[in-house]
Amino acid sequence: MRHLAVLGFAAILAWPASAVGQSPALDEAQFTKLLAVIKPAEQSERWQQIPWGASLWEARKQAAREGKPILLWEMDGHPLGCV
Repeated sequence: MRHLAVLGFAAILAWPASAVGQSPALDEAQFTKLLAVIKPAEQSERWQQIPWGASLWEARKQAAREGKPILLWEMDGHPLGCV
């Protein structure tokens, strides 16, 4: 989410007042700089390397077997949008 805010802010700053209604020109140097700001760092994506499970029962059995806790990532609210 932070990356989207940075991208939006950068787009506002980069948009010249004279270009209203026109596509802004973006050269390669500007693109490279903007990409470095908005691209997620490798360490921010490490949660995707965790072998997440979908079954609480299987997680309980595995946790008991390995003597480890369970991390439960859940959301409440309407299924089409977190409330």
